[in-house]
Amino acid sequence: MTQQLITNLYVFVLAGFVGFEVIRRVSRLLHTPLMSLTNALDAIAVVGAIVIAGERKSTLSTVLGTLAVAASMSNIVGGFLITDRMLKMFKAGKSKKS
Repeated sequence: MTQQLITNLYVFVLAGFVGFEVIRRVSRLLHTPLMSLTNALDAIAVVGAIVIAGERKSTLSTVLGTLAVAASMSNIVGGFLITDRMLKMFKAGKSKKS
C-alpha cells in the first residue's frame, strides 16, 4: 500500500471514532437540530460525490462516487422525513368545532 492510502485510511478511521463519540454524547433534546445539521453536511457530501463521479478518472472512482451520491441522498431524504415527523409531533392539535 502507498503511504497516501494508509494516511487516508487513518484519517477515515479516526474521523469515524470521533464522529461516533460526538453523536453518542448528544442529549435527546438536540437530536432534531442535529438531524438538520446532518442534512446540511450530507448536501455537501452529495456535491463532492457528484464531482468525483463526474470526473471519470477511473471506473472505480465513478462507481464509488455514484454509490456515495446514492447513500448521501437516501440519508438526506430519510433525515428530512424523520425531522418533519418529529416536528409534527410538537405542533398543537387543531380543535374541532361543532
